[in-house]
Order: sequence, then C-alpha cells, then structure tokens
Amino acid sequence: PPHTLTLDSGNGPPLFPAHPLIMWDIIFWTCLSACAAVRTAQYFAEKRSHAAESAEADRGTDGSFSRFQANYLIVFLLAVASDWLQGPYVYALYTMYGYTQAQIGHLFIAGFGSSAVFGTFVASIADKYGRRMIALVFAVTYFLSCLTKHSPVFWVLMVGRILGGIATSILFSVFESWLVCEHNTRGFNPEWLSETFSKAQFGNSVVAILAGQVAGYFAQRFGKVAPFDLSAVVLVVLFGIIALTWTENTGNSKASVSGGFKDAWAACMASRRILLVGLIQSCFEGAMYVFVFIWTPALQKAQDGGVGGEIPHGVIFSTFMVACMIGSSLFTFIVAYVPLTSAMRFVYLLGTSVFLLATYSTNVWVTYSAFVVFELLCGIY
Repeated sequence: PPHTLTLDSGNGPPLFPAHPLIMWDIIFWTCLSACAAVRTAQYFAEKRSHAAESAEADRGTDGSFSRFQANYLIVFLLAVASDWLQGPYVYALYTMYGYTQAQIGHLFIAGFGSSAVFGTFVASIADKYGRRMIALVFAVTYFLSCLTKHSPVFWVLMVGRILGGIATSILFSVFESWLVCEHNTRGFNPEWLSETFSKAQFGNSVVAILAGQVAGYFAQRFGKVAPFDLSAVVLVVLFGIIALTWTENTGNSKASVSGGFKDAWAACMASRRILLVGLIQSCFEGAMYVFVFIWTPALQKAQDGGVGGEIPHGVIFSTFMVACMIGSSLFTFIVAYVPLTSAMRFVYLLGTSVFLLATYSTNVWVTYSAFVVFELLCGIY
C-alpha cells in the first residue's frame, strides 16, 4: 500500500516510509513545531529583557510611524516573496529543459557573478540616482528575469540569470538604505528603527516558508514555470506600491559611482580585522551558494537510488527555511551562554561535518537531514 510504513536503508531494508511524500511532510511539520517552540521561548526571553524599554508611549497619537512602518514592511515582504517563490524550482526548471548539470552550473555562475559585480556598485548608484528609482529597477529587472523562464533557449536563460543576479544585489541593499534614510528624514526616534528591522527579519522568514509551499502547489498544478509567473505578478504589485507611496531619497549625489568601491577597498586593506571578517564571510557564504546549486540534484540522486520519484521541491525548500528560522532564534540563547567566537567555530566545524556526511551517504534521509542541519547553521550565522 502507498502509505505503509516500512524501512529502507539504500542497500538493505527501508529505514523510512515507503511512500516518500509522507516522510517529507513529517520532517517539515516536525521542524515547524520545533520552530514554533523555539520562537515562543525567544519571544518571552526578549520580552523579559526589554520589559522596561518600551517606547510605545513616545510615538504620539497620529500613527504616522505605524503607517510608515507598515508601508515599508509590505513593500519589503513583497520584494522578498518575489525572490523566495523562485528558489525551489530554478534547478528543476533547467533540468526539465534538458540541460546537464555542467550547463546548469554555468547558468548559476552567471547569476552569482552578476550579483557580485553589480553588488559592488549598486549602493553608490542608488546614493547618486535615488533609492526609490533603483527599487523600481529591481521590480522591472526581476520581472524580465521571470519572463525568460518561459524559454528553453540557453542564451535567453543566461540573460535571465544575469538580470536575476542584478535584482538580487538591489534587493539586499537598496530597500534597507531607503528605510534608514527615510526614517531619519521624517524625524522618527532612531530607536524605533531596530523594531522595523526585527519585524522585517521575522516576516522574511515567514514569507520564505510560505513561498515554498505556494510554489510547490503552483508547480504541481500548472507546471514548473508557474512559480516564476506568480513571482512576476507579485513584482507588478510591488512596482505599483513603490511608485505610488514611496518618496525619493539619495545619499551623496555628488559622489562618483566608483568612489564607494574605492573607499571599501581602502578600509579592507587598512584593517586586518575587516579583511579577515570578509574572508570568513566569503568562505561560509561560498559553501552556502554551492549548497544552493547542489541540493536539488543531490537529493534527487539519493531519492532515485532509494524509493524513487521526483522530490517535492516546495516542501523541501520550506523545511530549509524553517530550519534557518530555528537557527536564527537559537542564536539569541547561544550568545547568552557561549562566547561568539567559540559559537562560530562550532558552526563552521559542524557545517563541514554535515557536508562530509552528505557527500558519502547514499541514503536520501541522511542526506536530507544533513542539509536541514546546515540550513539551521545558516540561521545562526
């Protein structure tokens, strides 16, 4: 029977349910329950530690800050939703079009490369020409990237990856810069800014989890291009809200675009600490981006060697995001009892260990568990 619980070890008797979809769902709901417990504990811990720090009484009665904060959160969460909706099915879509792992690797490199190159200058461009305008460019650029997913032609997909890389570099720099500048320009209490960032971070995690489920549903019902079409719709809504509600703000409009890069390079060369932090970040995030590329084929290969069938990309992606949220919440407790440097050494060591486990394991559930632990470590990181 399809729902019979049996055992499967790869070469011997099964270890987990014969029907693979049951196990994927069990792991997701187990992680989600653990996340709810950890988040609840974090909430009460932070509530106790900040009980005397509430600034609600200082906000006045006009509600201007609440409206401003709500507007930013809606825009930001729509922006990240457009990104997360695409995440589960990028590799799967390229596989459906018949491309090899090496060819897909070239597409991923193009996306990461364009993000790295453009990300070096995007903050300076936004400072000079306006952050609202660049946020609108994000919506247009990512929308065009989504449209390219309808074509199986390699060079069209390559253009889409480059556009997506540019959009990603804008997403994780310009929106927050607009918030900080606008918050200060409107004269709001600087202490309230941390609350907005906290809500944005929490909302980002929730949106990422939901996006995996929604993308999985649309992909199963309408095909693997459907999540990208849904993302395009979100981007149209996002463009409209930014165009109608955001005001323009800039940094130093007289500074050259290359000036920010030169200043950053000089700071790195002048400080050994800054240089080492950059190297550490590059190493960990390099491993993270390799994981982004490899998790789909790795799990599919392990699945094909066991129970077979296509892996549920949406559920898996949501589980990864839940694990990341757990790690982010655990960080609050870890730093209260363990020195930060010791905690991060443990993160790097455990990350290496779980990747070694995934490398040599032929069992899909062992590989999957290793990946879930790594996502938890990403949350701590």
